[in-house]
Amino acid sequence: MLPAVQSTGFTLRKILSYFPQDVSLAFAYGSGVFRQCGVPKDQILKNVLDFVFAVDDPFTWHAMNMMQNKSHYSFLKYFGPKHISGIQDNYGAGVYYNTLVPCDGKIIKYGVISTETLIEDLLHWKSLYIAGRLHKPVKFLAQNENGRLQTALASNLKSAVTAAFLMLPESFSEEDLYLQLAALSYFGDFRMIIGEDRSKVLNIVKPNMLRFQKLYNNILQECPDVVYKQHQGKLEIDKSPEGQLIQLMSLPKNLQQQITALVDLPGKNRDVEEILLLVAQDPDCGLVIQQGICEIVKSSSVTQSVKGILTAGVRKSVYYSLKKVHKMWKGWQRKRSPEISL
Repeated sequence: MLPAVQSTGFTLRKILSYFPQDVSLAFAYGSGVFRQCGVPKDQILKNVLDFVFAVDDPFTWHAMNMMQNKSHYSFLKYFGPKHISGIQDNYGAGVYYNTLVPCDGKIIKYGVISTETLIEDLLHWKSLYIAGRLHKPVKFLAQNENGRLQTALASNLKSAVTAAFLMLPESFSEEDLYLQLAALSYFGDFRMIIGEDRSKVLNIVKPNMLRFQKLYNNILQECPDVVYKQHQGKLEIDKSPEGQLIQLMSLPKNLQQQITALVDLPGKNRDVEEILLLVAQDPDCGLVIQQGICEIVKSSSVTQSVKGILTAGVRKSVYYSLKKVHKMWKGWQRKRSPEISL
């Protein structure tokens, strides 16, 4: 059986009903939705529930939401929905978060992103802020029939597998793959140094192996670049320069550009394909990919966090940051206490 969900689909959909319904995609994620190792039973029900809403028209959605839920917003509400949607679209990773919001007896955090910005991130890894969250299991609550969005969601998962393959050895376990996939969006994230439990990736994957299998099974079964021995939980991939070049050429556009910027020598101005050919032959190819992802995540994590101080307000930002630091300290404490079971 799949690990028990902390908040049922009914509870999550009920919370969704408190918001304007004009969303192209809505999902819940995080430790309030799926089990994670190291979370004490008495803490489970206290976890903040995290949501993301993708909307076609942020201005109209925020205007409607401010009529229904004005108290969710910080002082920025006094500037109106046009200003709020402008902050959402023009700063950070294109997401506007309302944090520590009481809703239907729960405490929630929800991010609003335009459908177009989400599609760009899914296809090209512009920020990896929401695309990275979707590399891990989430609970989808609403989806419309936007064909471009559905295609982009599938493309994002395939890109994640390709990037993970380039960073893994020729032979590896299924768990190794899922750990690598779950870690992608944390490379370069300063919050993994200050404010997050450093065992976060392992804590996410360990109790949710079946969910990761369900999410990636079709991609692994259909991928021509891998031998997937499902009954053994083992995978083998082509690590030849030719095989790696094919994978590099299929990476998202922004990651290819980051790799080019890292590898190209000053004044050379070589094209992307020439750079990727060199990287494919480099024994440290995987490290180059990781560094390219770090550059994307580092920028978006910093700018989005700074933006979050405005969108949440100073009081909530301080409280939320203290909770994150406390969680990091608890994770460190568990590591030093072998008698505490994960």
